[in-house]
Amino acid sequence: MSTENKETAGRATRLLHAGHEPKVFHGFVNPPIVHASTVLFPNAAAMRERGQAYTYALRGTPTLDALEGALNELEGSAGTVLLPSGLAAVSVPLLAFLSSGDHLLVVDSVYGPTRIFCDGMLRRMGVEVEYFAASLGTGIAARMRPNTRAVFLEAPGSNTFEMLDVKAVAEIAHGANAVVMMDNTWATPLFFRPLEHEVDLSIHALTKYPGGHSDVMLGSVSATREAFPRLRAAQMQMGINAAPDDAYLVFRGLKTMPVRLAHHQAAALDLAHWLEGREGVARVLHPALPSFEGHELWRRQFSGSSGLFSLVLDGGGRAQAEAFLDALELFGLGYSWGGFESLALQPSLSDRTLTPVPAEGPVIRLQVGLEDPEDLRRDLARALEAAANAR
Repeated sequence: MSTENKETAGRATRLLHAGHEPKVFHGFVNPPIVHASTVLFPNAAAMRERGQAYTYALRGTPTLDALEGALNELEGSAGTVLLPSGLAAVSVPLLAFLSSGDHLLVVDSVYGPTRIFCDGMLRRMGVEVEYFAASLGTGIAARMRPNTRAVFLEAPGSNTFEMLDVKAVAEIAHGANAVVMMDNTWATPLFFRPLEHEVDLSIHALTKYPGGHSDVMLGSVSATREAFPRLRAAQMQMGINAAPDDAYLVFRGLKTMPVRLAHHQAAALDLAHWLEGREGVARVLHPALPSFEGHELWRRQFSGSSGLFSLVLDGGGRAQAEAFLDALELFGLGYSWGGFESLALQPSLSDRTLTPVPAEGPVIRLQVGLEDPEDLRRDLARALEAAANAR
């Protein structure tokens, strides 16, 4: 695609043509899957100067470059690193920018394994970890210290979908010379581009919507021009990169992600609206619903919503939650999300220290897949009836 056409094309069109140019590889529309470690040099001088595009597979291959290039196009970033999982994509930038004695601020409604990493490895390294509620907003200024080096965000919050003003928080962090990182897995860059909201490093579990088929583990971190060199240096110092087959699967998944996300979004909203009026449902936690507490913040910042949201059962406890889950036939019981299939689980919220846990009843998280929404509606109706009968 010409530069002129690229500038005027829609995001989905640009994504379809990003990362690989068929002309450079015999016209094939997808990049080659390069399995490699050693790369040969033509002579000693080239080896000494590393004067060629590829020097060793850890530092990149045509397969990895294709996916990194597509993600840079999608994110508007200066550089992207690929890592073996979404959690690795959280861990590496934190390790890259934090040292013993530094202070880290983390939103309280963060992804559970992120919290485990912060409370485990980072604290053991001597990093001071402090959590703040998403509702704190610009009040985060009072939490900044002279040794605050990073602020870690996630929006919407994990499992209960709390919203925050990303740009306002990022500007305050930058005013205190702290770097800002954000887990943007829920929205993907199709619905929210963190770097356009003053975030320095945008983190994704590519396992989810970019992969889209529940068959790959991969993560990415996309960074601004200023942040990328330190991120890449940390990646190389740790000797961690992605496998070519995994990168290829995600590259392929990216091409259909806009179409899949459109269905995930529409089906999830359809079910969320339907659930709001059902007996046995106390609340529906979906940022795109006008009834949701953080809806205005979501509407102001995001251009769409994905297929993940939660409902709060009206009363009951574990027995009612398990009756609901066990009655499901189309929703599978399993971790992760973003694939073609619908999933459900009761998330653990016991690690929250500042974020209120819904008091009305158990929280059930739903991943709405690509099934017919009417079939999923019937499945949820059966589950609600089972929960009611378990009281």
